[in-house]
Amino acid sequence: MKFTEGYWLRSERADAQFAAQAFRMQEIPGGMEILAPVKKIASRAGALDVSALTLRFRAVGRNAVAVRVTHHAGYDAHEPAFDLTEEARSAAVSETEDAYLMRFDDLTVRVNRDDFAYSFEAGGHVITSSGFRNTGYIRWDRKPASMRPDDRYLVETDCPAYMLCELSLQPDESVYGFGERFSAFAKNGQSIETWNEDGGTASQVAYKSIPFYLSNKGYGVLVNHTGNVSFEVASEKVGYVGFSVEGESVEYIFFYGPDLHDVLSSYTALAGRPALPPAWSFGLWLSTSFTTNYDEATTSSFIDGMAQRDIPLRVFHFDCYWMEAFRWCGFEWDKQAFPDPQGLFQRYHDRGLKLCAWINPYVAQDCAMWREGAEKGYFLMRADGRGIWQTDHWQYGLAIVDFTNPEACAWYKEKVRALVRLGIDAIKTDFGERIPVNVSYFDGSDPKAMHNYYTYLYNKAVFEVLEEEKGRGNAVLFMRSATVGNQKFPVCWGGDCMASYSSMAETLRGGLSFAMSGFSFWSHDISGFESTATPDLYKRWAAFGLLSSHSRLHGSSSYRVPWLFDEEACDVVRTFTKLKCRLMPYLYDKAVEATESGVPLMRPMVLEFTQDPACRYLDRQYMLGDRLLVAPVLREDGTAQLYLPAGRWTDFFTGQVLEGGRWIERTCDYLTIPLYVRENTLLALGDVDDRPDYDYEQHLTLRWYTPDAAAGAACRIVGVSGHVIGSVRAALHSGEVTVTAEGLSAPEVDVVQW
Repeated sequence: MKFTEGYWLRSERADAQFAAQAFRMQEIPGGMEILAPVKKIASRAGALDVSALTLRFRAVGRNAVAVRVTHHAGYDAHEPAFDLTEEARSAAVSETEDAYLMRFDDLTVRVNRDDFAYSFEAGGHVITSSGFRNTGYIRWDRKPASMRPDDRYLVETDCPAYMLCELSLQPDESVYGFGERFSAFAKNGQSIETWNEDGGTASQVAYKSIPFYLSNKGYGVLVNHTGNVSFEVASEKVGYVGFSVEGESVEYIFFYGPDLHDVLSSYTALAGRPALPPAWSFGLWLSTSFTTNYDEATTSSFIDGMAQRDIPLRVFHFDCYWMEAFRWCGFEWDKQAFPDPQGLFQRYHDRGLKLCAWINPYVAQDCAMWREGAEKGYFLMRADGRGIWQTDHWQYGLAIVDFTNPEACAWYKEKVRALVRLGIDAIKTDFGERIPVNVSYFDGSDPKAMHNYYTYLYNKAVFEVLEEEKGRGNAVLFMRSATVGNQKFPVCWGGDCMASYSSMAETLRGGLSFAMSGFSFWSHDISGFESTATPDLYKRWAAFGLLSSHSRLHGSSSYRVPWLFDEEACDVVRTFTKLKCRLMPYLYDKAVEATESGVPLMRPMVLEFTQDPACRYLDRQYMLGDRLLVAPVLREDGTAQLYLPAGRWTDFFTGQVLEGGRWIERTCDYLTIPLYVRENTLLALGDVDDRPDYDYEQHLTLRWYTPDAAAGAACRIVGVSGHVIGSVRAALHSGEVTVTAEGLSAPEVDVVQW
């Protein structure tokens, strides 16, 4: 939210007060508290009739400091809290004539005493700072109070109040993250509202808003509020990132790296690391699509068609119309289309398939579940006290489950549990963004603060059922909405994209921003959700989709089986599905790494090559793990333009070695994609190409790309259970390769490009 009109002038609607002096400091556990009046106190009289802000700096993790700025401490926002795990740490607090200092780990927090300002410092350098008019309390459209006996007597609280913080940017600094956002990858110059909404993939609106950003200068910031956070990213003031929240206090957590991997690791240690998705979930998913007609004969024809064409299919998904029209989401199967769902599931399981079903937290009025929930008071209620909140948007008379009510949550979980026990292996948790604010919650939470947080409670409940029923390590969601913490319940997918190259590019941008926001596993609707792709686009998107974390064929009004596009589309889907299966020993190791460190599987180039200035804005290519570079083809002529960072890169398909540090352009047929292997990579490949979950140790080939004789190379091997089996190290002496294995038998190593 902008409070100024240009740099010097404040908006006439904004009554703004800014910290002007660090008047007093006192030590608190893990840090210090600063009293900061909004004007300099030059005498005892100056301490009368003046506002002040209280700033608390606390160490909450390694190189992580929580900063809370408060105006009136007695205000209760009724805001739910993110599920954060702070680490109690001690800090050394001291003072000089000019400043108050707090030191811990590699960080120093310095607060100037006279002209108020504070900075985060490491290695003797300022990382970022906040100074002149950067920390403030703002009343918007304030009406003057009165000392006379009328309705305005001492009234100071009937206008919106906001807390504002601004942190400085360096001239060559770029900012990333804020969730799955489809605008330009580097967010400098953008205004961002972290308000989840069902907005597709082609606007500034996002399904997954995360009030966390990363800087290429080696730090990150989480604004610790579940409600909307308004960011001005080098926009209101081009030298700052500003963020404001409504209320009487604001808290943010500053994470220092200096490596961006370390920042993500520190952030996810606090906000939660992802569970490990089961290995089978990395295979190809096929959906019925959304509004298409289908029954058992239809779904079986799709499964048969994939098998006849030798396309490995691992998961089959039943979208909305497994239920009757006007009865979503009542958890009752359409008996005309599926008279024996349990028998059907067993037949599909016998064919080696896993099964997924679509749900959401909205319950239409024309179903038994609505009547049951209404009778027991399990839905969100109208703010005016006149019963259940309902709408005809999406489904007639729908009501929304209130997950702050423990009984309602348990009730909903039992509906999910019955579905799982019927034979469903995974759940697509759709929606969770369209959450009204003119409602009341069972626990009294502020509905604005619950708008984004609702998706956390919803997805958490469903994920818990899957873990309880399937066991830890076998639970997987396909969720659309998210907030801080949802990364613990993989996987997310990118929402309603169009069948166009532009939408394919914006989808990738969204995924890369999401990766910079602490989310490790992400997917998208191959070839676009809305409308139907051309055969050309379908084949290009399939290659990209099958070199993503998770891979799903899904659409809106038409089926997405490849033979409906052309026979070559079958060749493309087969080729890249089999390639992904062979890459699983490498990919699953990186998936396990994500659960250990919070570093995502799909990685923006700047995350791996932060010091390379050419990588700061790259959003049409990515690293898959730390060793493979992927550049989707985004043009009808089959041409791809991509940047190879410094070093030697080997074309995975041809073995051609290229020197990096430059841009290249190449044209690809449909059975190839720019896929390059980083120098001195010991790449683990499986010998099984018809499924993603197999014994990686027994079906293992290692390729050593452009070996570095002096350094050697190593890789880790994990099993489908997610446990580390062992490791392999390769060395090169006088032209001879020696292999040392720990925990497993030594495999043969193919040397690629000696």
